[in-house]
Amino acid sequence: MQDLVGRTAFVTGGVSGIGLGIGKALARAGCRLALSYRNEAHRDAASAWFIENGFEAPLMVRLDVADRAEFAAAADLVERHFGKVHILVNNAGVSVFGPTDEATYSDYDWIMGVNFGGVVNGQVSFIPKIKAHGEGGHIVNVASMAAYLSGPQAGIYTASKFAVRGLTESLRYNLAPFGIGVSLMCPGLTRTNAWDSAMRRPDAFANSGLGEVDPDVLRQFSTAFDLGMDPDEVGEKTVAGIRANKALILTHPEFAEDFREIYEASLAALPDEQPTEGRLHIEALRRAANKAASEGTVIGMDDLT
Repeated sequence: MQDLVGRTAFVTGGVSGIGLGIGKALARAGCRLALSYRNEAHRDAASAWFIENGFEAPLMVRLDVADRAEFAAAADLVERHFGKVHILVNNAGVSVFGPTDEATYSDYDWIMGVNFGGVVNGQVSFIPKIKAHGEGGHIVNVASMAAYLSGPQAGIYTASKFAVRGLTESLRYNLAPFGIGVSLMCPGLTRTNAWDSAMRRPDAFANSGLGEVDPDVLRQFSTAFDLGMDPDEVGEKTVAGIRANKALILTHPEFAEDFREIYEASLAALPDEQPTEGRLHIEALRRAANKAASEGTVIGMDDLT
């Protein structure tokens, strides 16, 4: 069980919704915090909560997670302020939906740039710093149940979350030798303002094929979010996952039917035939390499053949 007291954490999109829920839980666990923001009203309300509840005021960092230079500067600022950074939570994202077959390059560039590119920027900016101090740490990449479940209105969003899932699962093997844990956190429906992402689309990506933004439709969509889990509960479950160094943190219990269907469909899709001995050998090496990596061994290409 990882002791978080005195550790420093940086949470992107940390002043509202799931990010704030995670930030609150980290503060309760004894962490010092830096939180990124875009909305100043959310920043001020979040700062007030921490102060009113007896916690150290977080370092607030204005950040567009899709901007590589801004992210690098943010990482330098956090390191200068605290001396060391131990925990990175890549949480910021946009929830934008529409028919995938009508999407434009602007739709792909914006959604993938924030949801996947933002995670990449966080890792590139912070991993060298966490490695350098040698005290270990933890990275949480927040995806979504869309990392497992696809749908007709969420093609690009789903692609971005599948990408985060694959990156995170692979990164866990890479960082285990350095005492740095990596978790994929996939929340389900949560009571946040994520439903209005389409109303905050940057002008640079205005050429959308997903249809005109209809505020009335989005407000109706928001009623589903009203039924979601409290983000503070999601935050506590996330921190419990960090403490236990879980590879996968699932916060919502209502997806057993979906996982069972995925499992059964995947097994049914496998050809009913005997593989060659050579292929079996290579897959056995892959499994052994993954197990060794998860236990802290650095794996090279020569371990796979």
